[in-house]
Amino acid sequence: MCALIKETLIAANIENVTLTPSAEAAAQFQEKKFDVILVDLCAPPAEPIKLVLGIRLSGFNKKTPIIMISDDLRPRALSEGFKAGASFFVYKPIDRPHLLSLIRVSQGAIEREIRRFRRVAVRAKIHIKCGDRSVEGETIDISLSGAFIRAPNIFPVGSHVEVIMHLLAGSPPIAGVGSIMRVTGENTMGIQLERLPRAESARLQEYLLPLIAG
Repeated sequence: MCALIKETLIAANIENVTLTPSAEAAAQFQEKKFDVILVDLCAPPAEPIKLVLGIRLSGFNKKTPIIMISDDLRPRALSEGFKAGASFFVYKPIDRPHLLSLIRVSQGAIEREIRRFRRVAVRAKIHIKCGDRSVEGETIDISLSGAFIRAPNIFPVGSHVEVIMHLLAGSPPIAGVGSIMRVTGENTMGIQLERLPRAESARLQEYLLPLIAG
């Protein structure tokens, strides 16, 4: 199944990573953002279900479309897959045209995710607080889901932080809560925005979408 998927995607000029050990795959989802994820619901089914649950808890891929492939026709298997977080479900045997058709069906969700993570180079002042520590820094780039920043001091990966971004002079700052997802060097870190009030999210979209579209 993995060989079929890999060959089909390569033939369609779609860049892909194929991994069979679930533990290795789980680590990838914690470190990288993917456009779409295909999971084979093989026996025993507990392992891929656990993998999907883990993906939905990850910062980068919690909303990434997940296509679950299965030969288990029981309604319970379908229910467990969707409950774990699968976006689409397809039964074996699966051929190349079917696989590509399925990816096209999920294209709308994929495009939304790409847009959400697309970065725009923006220099803006940012204030980050974690517990009783706080730092002032500057954004390097911003997306609808987070920011990559430069600051004199950094917080460890996994830290929960409060964020205040000053995007436009004279406008109220955008405030929310997020987590440190990666650290690069001694003074740069990536923040995943996890909770923004609806009004703050709307203002961030209003600011970024024209830049993303351009």
